[in-house]
Amino acid sequence: MNKIKCVIVDDEPLAISLLESYVNKVPFLELVFSTENPIEAMEYVQNNASDLIFLDIQMPELTGINFMKILGDRKKYILTTAYSEYALEGYDHHIIDYLLKPVPFERFYKSVLKAQERFMPAGSAEPTHFFVKSSGQQHRINFKDILYVESIRDYVNVKTREQEYIVLDTLKSMEQQLPETSFLRIHKSFIVNLNQIKNVTTRKIMLITEQEIPVGESYRMHLLTRIK
Repeated sequence: MNKIKCVIVDDEPLAISLLESYVNKVPFLELVFSTENPIEAMEYVQNNASDLIFLDIQMPELTGINFMKILGDRKKYILTTAYSEYALEGYDHHIIDYLLKPVPFERFYKSVLKAQERFMPAGSAEPTHFFVKSSGQQHRINFKDILYVESIRDYVNVKTREQEYIVLDTLKSMEQQLPETSFLRIHKSFIVNLNQIKNVTTRKIMLITEQEIPVGESYRMHLLTRIK
């Protein structure tokens, strides 16, 4: 599918900057407009193509709730707010999700995955690849080519048969980007492609490349259940 065109509306410049940086990290999102002024945002949305609006609830000129009342259901929304009591009111407008400030990337990513599901055509196939930023470039990696993903302090190593990609990310975030049907976390530091496993013991797995990966005790039963 095409990228989801995103608009950010928030009266706090720092909040906008944070969301902009998050949107730019996610391959299936495209930032098309951001502003501190909800009236300006309303004009943009009515005259330009956009799909998803990250919308602050508390703004002086026009609240996020009133913004949605004016536009109606023509757009999809993810609310951003510092006040959790607004969440239930927001859901009355059939929004996708709400994010409580300050927004961590992990929570943001879960939210936009929900949005991706909404925009995905019925019956569409599971994604076959994703993009990671490594060595200053965006690299397309096919999921089927990944052997494992390893946590290395503040980075992860995405290992394929041909290459390694060192990415500034967390293993937990990476786990959320990989298809659950093919990938499984088997250790605090490793996610493996189940299709690349040659054999399994209680303490380690052997990949088809003859590389051994340790199995964490707390992950063992889940692994054994999955491979059955």
